[in-house]
Amino acid sequence: MKRMIALILCVLLLAGCGGGDVSHVERVVGASEVYTEAEIKSAMNKVKGFFMSEFEGCTLTELRYDEEKVGARQKAWAEDYGAEVIVLLATFDVDESGGDGSLNPNSTYTKYQWILAKTLFGWEIRDWGYG
Repeated sequence: MKRMIALILCVLLLAGCGGGDVSHVERVVGASEVYTEAEIKSAMNKVKGFFMSEFEGCTLTELRYDEEKVGARQKAWAEDYGAEVIVLLATFDVDESGGDGSLNPNSTYTKYQWILAKTLFGWEIRDWGYG
């Protein structure tokens, strides 16, 4: 039992290291004619997990699904990938480190796109950034 508790504590401590902060992200799920709320939230969970592991020095403040804003892009990406696609928009802050060095230090990114394709195993992140 003590080993199990120690293992859980180690995993929790390591999960909080080296990644982005997603602890206060606001999820905005807009109306959709394509996806259920559960599907949208599942895609958001995938982005949160990736952000947490890869966006060191960054704080995710909002994840948004807005079909009116991304509908045309979503269709274009679906054609490109030959798969069902969802596009999410994110807002996040970057600290003085500049994340991994590819982001502008002390800045806020808005309408940052996350493109996910639906697979047999759930959502898969295919691309992210501005485009």
